Amino acid sequence: MHAQGHCMAALRGPHPPWPGPTPMLKIQVSHSYFLQYDRKQWERGKPYPPLATIQVAAFLRQHGHRVTLFDAMLAEGVEAYAEALHATAPTLVVLYEDNFNFLTKMCLSRMREAACQMIGEAHASGARVIVAGSDASDQPDAFLAAGADVVLLGEGVAALAALVERLDRGHAADNLDWTAGLAGVAVRVDGQTQLQRIGIQPPDARLVGHPAWDLVDIERYRAFWKQRHGYFSLNMAASRGCPFRCNWCAKPIWGNHYRQREAADVAAEMSHLKHAFAPDHIWMADDIFGFYVAWVKTFAGHLREGAGPVPFTIQARADLCSEAMAQALAEAGCVEVWIGAESGSQRVLDAMTKGTRVADLTGARERLGRHGIRVGFFVQLGYLGEELEDLLATRELIARAAPDDIGVSVSYPLPGTRFYEKVKAQLGRKTHWEDSDDLAMMFRGAYDSDFYRHVRDLLHAQVELQQSAQLSAEHHQLARAALDARWNALIASEQAHRTEPTRLPITATLSHA
Repeated sequence: MHAQGHCMAALRGPHPPWPGPTPMLKIQVSHSYFLQYDRKQWERGKPYPPLATIQVAAFLRQHGHRVTLFDAMLAEGVEAYAEALHATAPTLVVLYEDNFNFLTKMCLSRMREAACQMIGEAHASGARVIVAGSDASDQPDAFLAAGADVVLLGEGVAALAALVERLDRGHAADNLDWTAGLAGVAVRVDGQTQLQRIGIQPPDARLVGHPAWDLVDIERYRAFWKQRHGYFSLNMAASRGCPFRCNWCAKPIWGNHYRQREAADVAAEMSHLKHAFAPDHIWMADDIFGFYVAWVKTFAGHLREGAGPVPFTIQARADLCSEAMAQALAEAGCVEVWIGAESGSQRVLDAMTKGTRVADLTGARERLGRHGIRVGFFVQLGYLGEELEDLLATRELIARAAPDDIGVSVSYPLPGTRFYEKVKAQLGRKTHWEDSDDLAMMFRGAYDSDFYRHVRDLLHAQVELQQSAQLSAEHHQLARAALDARWNALIASEQAHRTEPTRLPITATLSHA
């Protein structure tokens, strides 16, 4: 899921030094997103190091602890964890999910299973176990039952700092003693979960400095990317959080807060990655990158004064992609922008409280395209109240705006959102997707899951056809006719896919021959 936001004050100086004597715990930092367990993402083949995880690793190491990393992303499977655990014998395991990986918001059941197995093994080894992430914040019971000692609610940096300090001082006889007086944590006492939520907090200003890149097996990532795509991409983030209030977007970590780094610091990190690892491309993992034209221009200036930019991709909102922003992004080295289009129906966008207009989408695509920047649209199908005419409006948007690429999903009820509250009474036994290609409807939309999967496939086919410049005019016309026939066949069968029959038959057809 993607999200966007307003700018708060940029990060200031580092937090005061950790109190007390020099700490020296053996800490293993890990996460549970195994690319092998997500078929769609494995086939897509674009893995990135766990950015938030290695930020926390750097934070812990800044205070003298001996930190190791178990990076699940390219591991063969959860079985590899036991070997890493045995090799490092940590005193403390911190399972800290990557907040910048939007798939962790979706609480994929296969990843939760892996996390619980890792927690059980770490607990059995005698290590204390702390867990943090979107799924754990929403549903701490599952992780505590698996053997976690403490679940951090939200970003949890303040609580993590206090817990590590107490453990290092030996003030952690049991979990109640360990967490006494701390808010924002969940523990299990006599089989019952006890927690004290503190509400959503802004991104913690103590997470400063660059991530612990040296803990990552960069060459393994490089080899994977080179084999699959012929180039190598790494990830960065210039900000954390987002204040826009789309009612389907879950924000259990930062809520509607947004914290942006100084442009000079982001440019310095890009220069470091360029010199140290020579990536061909960088994915900016921010929910929204830049936000202000002035910030992007300053960023571009620092890059010019330094080692120069690395071509990068961002996520953005259509209503922020002005002509001035498009120009500034191009000057900074941006080569691709992914926009949360969601729908071509204004009625659906308004129902989502998206805050954008359909005209914003076509305008942003045109402006960015004029500056040589590729544009991708995220599209969401099946939102509450969406009907066939709305789906066809999305199809028309794709035809008119002609994005270079699209990503298509169906509406996913994420805990903590207004959308979830509206549909939770409809949720049955299936409350999570197995993997990101599941695309199953978990509430009662207008159509069944199979119908939306067909729409997804047709939208992708449409983009592929629009981008197929190599086809002759005759072959293009034939392909267009075949695609229209598939659309018309699906429309003709739409009544059979409805979750509740409509009163009047739909007779809409398509023709672009």
